[in-house]
Order: sequence, then structure tokens, then C-alpha cells
Amino acid sequence: MKVVIVGGVAGGAGTAARLRRNDETAEIIMLERGAYISYANCGLPYYIGGVITDKDALQLQTPGRFHARFNVDVRVDSQVVSVDTEKKCVVVRHGEETYEESYDKLVLSPGAGPVRPGIPGMGENHVFTLRNIPDTYAVYDFVKEHKPASCAVIGAGFIGLEMAENLAEQGIRVSVVEGAGHVMPPMDMDMAHAVHNYIRAQGIGLYLGHTCASMDKDGVILDNGARVPADMVIMSIGVRPDTGFLKDSGIELGARGEILVNQYMETSAEDVYALGDAVSVEHVVSGQKVLIPLASPANKQGRIVGDNLCGRKTAYKGSQGTSVMKFFDMTVAVTGEKEESLIAQGRPYRKVITTSASQAGYYPGGDMMTIKTLFDPGTAVILGAQIVGGKGVDKRIDDLANAVRFQLTGYDLQEMELAYAPPFSSAKDPVNMAGYVIGNVMEGLMKPFYLEDLDSIPEDAVRLDVRTEEEYAGGTIPGFINIPLDSLRERMGELDLTKDIYITCQIGLRGYLAQRILDQAGARTWNLSGGYRFYEMMAKDEQSMAAAMTMCTECGMEVNAK
Repeated sequence: MKVVIVGGVAGGAGTAARLRRNDETAEIIMLERGAYISYANCGLPYYIGGVITDKDALQLQTPGRFHARFNVDVRVDSQVVSVDTEKKCVVVRHGEETYEESYDKLVLSPGAGPVRPGIPGMGENHVFTLRNIPDTYAVYDFVKEHKPASCAVIGAGFIGLEMAENLAEQGIRVSVVEGAGHVMPPMDMDMAHAVHNYIRAQGIGLYLGHTCASMDKDGVILDNGARVPADMVIMSIGVRPDTGFLKDSGIELGARGEILVNQYMETSAEDVYALGDAVSVEHVVSGQKVLIPLASPANKQGRIVGDNLCGRKTAYKGSQGTSVMKFFDMTVAVTGEKEESLIAQGRPYRKVITTSASQAGYYPGGDMMTIKTLFDPGTAVILGAQIVGGKGVDKRIDDLANAVRFQLTGYDLQEMELAYAPPFSSAKDPVNMAGYVIGNVMEGLMKPFYLEDLDSIPEDAVRLDVRTEEEYAGGTIPGFINIPLDSLRERMGELDLTKDIYITCQIGLRGYLAQRILDQAGARTWNLSGGYRFYEMMAKDEQSMAAAMTMCTECGMEVNAK
């Protein structure tokens, strides 16, 4: 069996390695258009930031080592320019030479390339993308040689924010421009407020809801006329499947150029498989075909294709987009569906916002984390989760990712027996706590309301803040009166129990306790999910954005939106 693999890195190299473990007799040819066949994509920003100092550490395997270990004919600087599925061959360009290579089985792992739109004036600035090792060296060398004072990062996804952090760590004044209303597309706006505030706190400029209209030698001009100073620009507005060479191949592609595959990673052409960033796969929650360009799914798919080439018929069961990002001392993580997507799908859901410490409260050095958990209103099955915090976020998102993958419920979260010691968690882990709150909501014991409901509270409703007098004096939601929880039973006569009562506390726990007291006294109550802490994040973010817009309107020129 002769197998030709187009592309290396996680998908192609993973397929080749698995195939060789399965079949010592197969002839395997791997064609990589670049000079590197296996490298750490996710580590590239950290080389630029000086966290990774060994240039060679970025290469996981060299062509020579890969050939020696797996007996694969590795051909670098070999670009496949077309595929003929009738003749079962590919056309390869290597330098000035072009030749045909036949196959019995073909594996396509071309990856995805960065989107680089034609922006007026783009040639007047030093504009970079970050997708591979040569891109990384180009940015690194420019920073070392030219010592830019400022940089604009266009796009606030994972790579964009990681680049912002690492360039800022080099002493560069960084601004982030994002066309959407919030950073990090896999998140919802309410969870992004905390990230926005933290970005600004690091001295990074943040421009939301605006796009780059043009560039000149001094920087970037936004669609509202504001100028962002930039001695260099990082374009990080997304990727698209690198499948132009398949145009006349007869292999079926989707609307975005993605390769369409079935559960066995087979394309529409006989004996042709595809995997990695260039394919669409089924989302485990929605069942919809989606593009999820992540390393972990590509590695799993490589193993599956390596098995299927040998007739094992192993199915890929879909992706859910589990991701985690370090941004200075903040950790942001997501899995499954977000609220915005569920609304777009018209799928019923409910949500809870919980705040927990990463470890026992009495043990020093803990961080708080905010968890948003989405679940099915009928079954309590977990549909997705988002976490913003510090230490311990990675551990909890993995627990919740398994809940999404295996269709666990909020009640299952309650039952999870998770590792506990004071330096690592509390006896009621944050994941358990999310499960307890979901159970209370399902059983009607906790009736939540949310930030987006604040403007629609009935005028005659009672608005009650049950935090301490000191906490209340430090700030409250407008219109909320204060009766501390510990005084509520004695002061209940101050409330009109015939009216709806909307309750808030700091994170939601004391509000729930107040709700149980008042409900059993005959009141109708709602408790703010996430509490005043969650509200304060939103209010601070909105104030910062409003101030930036005011500055922009008044000067119409340079804005440092911090």
C-alpha cells in the first residue's frame, strides 16, 4: 500500500506515525510545502515573548529524525498544487521542478492559512501573521533588530491575545483591535467583561467593535477615524482552510473551502481522507458541521486516519472546542457551546454563574474563578462552560469538558469525587458547586435572574442587596436597598412581601440564602446569578468603553483606549 500524505504537523505527521505502527510494509510519502514537518504551533508566541529561549525546541521532529524513527519518505519544500482523483495522483512542485506522484491512498492535511485582507496602505507598515516557524522568526527578528515602540494586534482571539501578552512583555506598547463587541469568539459577552477589564489593567489598549480601515507608516486607522499608533502590526483575524489546490479535484468542499468528511474522515473521493484544520467536523453538542482548528482534535484525527487506512473503521465522534489560554496571570477557558450559539440555533437552555476560590479559603495564595455553565432545561445535561480566573481554571474546564463530551448532568457534577487538599481545592470543588446550583435551579429552589434582566425589573418590585453595610457602601446596583442577610429575619417587616423581590449579594450565595428565607415566608423572589461582583465587571467595562468613545468623538485622532 502506497500512502501519500499532504502536509505535516499534528495531522499529517500523526497519521504517518500511527500508520507505521500499524503497518511496517506500507510505503509512506509525506509532502510538506514548508521546511518544518512537526512543530509546536501553540508555543510560537512564547518564543517571541522570550519564555521559550531555545529555537530548536519549537521543532518536535526534524525530517531526518522522523524518517529514521518511522521510515517515512519525508519531502520538505514540496507543495502539492493539484490532485487528480481519477488518475490517483498528485502534482508536486519542488523548487523549479514539477512532478506527479501516484498513490493508493491519499491523506489531506493541508491546514489553514491566516486571513490577510487587502487593507489600503498595508504595504506602508511592517505587517506580520503568525502561523508557522518562519512567521515566528520574522516577528522575533523584527522586534530584536528594529525595537518597535508600539504594535497593533488586529484580532482578539487566542493567538491575538497571546501575541499581545508576549509583545507587551518585551516592553512594546500594544493595542488590540477587535471588530466584534468582545474578545475571544468562543466566549459570551458577559464573561468577556472581566477579560476586557484585565486587558486594560495590563496597559494594553483595547478597541472593540471597530475594524482596521487603512494603514500608514505611523499606524492603523480605524473605521471611526481613530488612529492607533503602531510601528508593527500583527494580523490575527482568523484562518481559512488552505484548500485552493483542490479546486478541480472533484473532492467536495464546503462554503468556506473546508473539506467535507464523514465520521471516518473519508472525503467524497474514493481512497482519499482528510483531517485537521482544513476539515469540518460534527459539534458534539449541536450536531452541526463546524471548523475547529485546534491541535488536540487534529492529533486524535491523525490516529483515527492511521487506523482507517488499515481497514479498522474507527469513527471520529466530533469536537467541542475545548480551549484554554494564559494571559499574564489570568486564565480563560471554554468548552462546548456558548450562549450566543445556542440562541442562534434556537435551542432551549438555562445557565448559572458561580464564583468559587481555586483552593480552600483559609489557605493563602488562592484565586477566584467565575464559571458560566449552560445546561438543558429539561434534562440538566451540560451543554457548555466558560471560566475566567487564575490558578485552577485548567483543571475545572477539563472536568466540565468531560461533562459535555459524555452528556453528564448538573446532578452528575454534584456527585463527582474530585481531588481535594487545601492547596488545590475546597471540599466542595467549584465544579461541584456549579452542579449544586444547577440542581437548585432545576428544583425551583433557586430562581435566578441575570444582568440582561436588570432593565426589565418591574418598577414596583423590591430591589434588595443583602451584603454587609460596608460592602453596600462600597458600591451597589442602582435602586437596590440594603438589608444584610444576617439581619433579614428580624427586618423582614421592612419589605412588602406581596411584591416581587429581586435580590443580589456579592457572588450569589447569600442571595440564595435570602431567597430561601423569603420564599418560605410567602414572597416571590429572584436571585442575581453571579451577584454584584459579576455586575461590577460589566459596569466597569461599559464605563471604559464609553470613555474611549467619548475621547474618540472629541479628538477624532489618536485614542489610547485603556
